[in-house]
Amino acid sequence: MASNKKFFSHATIEKNLSILIFLSILVVSFAGLVQIVPLFYQHSTTKAAPGVKPLNALQLVGRDVFIKEGCVGCHSQQVRVLASDVQRYGPYSVAGESVYDYPFLWGSRRMGPDLARVGGRYSDDWHRIHIRDPRMVVKQSNMPAYYWLQHKDASNTNIQNRMIALNKLNQFHQGEPMYSEKEIADAPNMIKGKTEEDAVIAYLQSLGVGYVTALREQEIKNKQ
Repeated sequence: MASNKKFFSHATIEKNLSILIFLSILVVSFAGLVQIVPLFYQHSTTKAAPGVKPLNALQLVGRDVFIKEGCVGCHSQQVRVLASDVQRYGPYSVAGESVYDYPFLWGSRRMGPDLARVGGRYSDDWHRIHIRDPRMVVKQSNMPAYYWLQHKDASNTNIQNRMIALNKLNQFHQGEPMYSEKEIADAPNMIKGKTEEDAVIAYLQSLGVGYVTALREQEIKNKQ
C-alpha cells in the first residue's frame, strides 16, 4: 500500500531527530533575532532615561564592592511592572536606567529586597549600621554582616583606569564618553580617605534617585 506521507511533514520531522533539532534551533534563533535586534535601534533602550547620569568615582568604587562581595546575588535591581512590585518599591524599571551599567545588575532572584529605588530611602547612618550588623535594624534579616568594609581603604583603587575603560565601552555603544577628562583627573581626590563601606553607601544612595526625581518633576508639570 503506497504511503501518502510527504517528505516535509510533521510525521517526518517528528521521527527524524536531526531534522527536528535543526528546525527547532532555526525557529528559536529567528524568533530571538526578531525580538532582540530592534532593541539596538530604539532610543528607549539605548539612550539614558530622564535624570539618569553615570556614577561618580566614589559610587563607581561602591558598585564594584557591591559586585565583589556578592550582594548582587541576593538583591535585584529591577522593579517589575507587577502591581505588588510597584506598590512596594516604586515606579517600575525601564531599560534607559541601565545604559551606563557595565554590566547591568538586574539580578535573577530576591533573597533580599529589590534595591532599584533604595537611594534616599534611608540615611547614611542607617546603611552603616545595616552593613555592619543587619539585625540591628531588621531583626528577621538573614543578610551576613560586612563589618570589615569599614576598615578597607578604597583610595588605592585604580579608579582612573576603570573610568577610561568605561569611556571606551560607552563610546562603542552610544558614541560618546561617560566621563570628561576633568572628572577622570579629579577621581582620586573623590575617593581619597574613603573606605569601601563609604563607597557602598554612596552607591546605594544613588540608586533610582535621578530617574524617580525626573518622573516626579514631570508629573508636577503635567498637573500645572
